[in-house]
Amino acid sequence: MLLTVQGIPSYCYTGGAHFDPARPAVVFIHGAQNDHSVWTAQARYFAHLGYGVLAVDLPGHMRSQGAPKTSVADMADWLLALLDAANVRQAALIGHSMGSLIALETVFKAPQRVTHLAMVGSTYPMKVADALLTTARDNELAAIDMVTAWSHSPLASHTVRNTARRLMQRMPGRLHTDLAACNSYANGELAAASVRCPTMLLCGASDAMTPPKSAKALAAAIPHAQTVTLDSGHSLMSEQPQAVLAALLEFIGSR
Repeated sequence: MLLTVQGIPSYCYTGGAHFDPARPAVVFIHGAQNDHSVWTAQARYFAHLGYGVLAVDLPGHMRSQGAPKTSVADMADWLLALLDAANVRQAALIGHSMGSLIALETVFKAPQRVTHLAMVGSTYPMKVADALLTTARDNELAAIDMVTAWSHSPLASHTVRNTARRLMQRMPGRLHTDLAACNSYANGELAAASVRCPTMLLCGASDAMTPPKSAKALAAAIPHAQTVTLDSGHSLMSEQPQAVLAALLEFIGSR
């Protein structure tokens, strides 16, 4: 589904079902140099349970036009504009990595618009190693290889790894911008303290990008949040698709 958001065509995958804004809405938000497809399995299941699903392509990513946003705050403003364009009054937000920061900032900016907050593979602050930032700026293909290696547990198959690598290679020129936005996001502590909606932190036990121990401060800042840890690396949705789906269904509630 194409929507005009801030004057620019923006794509949302609706899970293979007609999107009805009158249904309870679930919005899936991808991470750095990814797109809606990382959420395909989960989005399809929620759509066929009767939810209104929007798995977004962020600006400048895959099917959404425009330049990539350079800050988490600007991405959150875009997401709120997308909800307006889709005639969605309230939605559950499910974000992975950078997408989790966007979801958190969106709750901060418009708490009345968010029914549930699920942060997958998240931490705050989401600092990016200087070596990775520099490589993403100067040699993106090498940086993609670094991210691919660090995003998967030793149990991840070659197919899963190669699919992740190929997806990032199809969108050249976004990685440094996205990683820099994560690295510079500074409102997480204040945003986390403001969260009142049901919240879940979904962590990968072998996550080298956002290790579970690094999310402890985030969990402490949202004392009502539940934490679920899966046997996975950072790319939880591809390594453990069924377990991620089960955790999200239990959190948001099946229909």
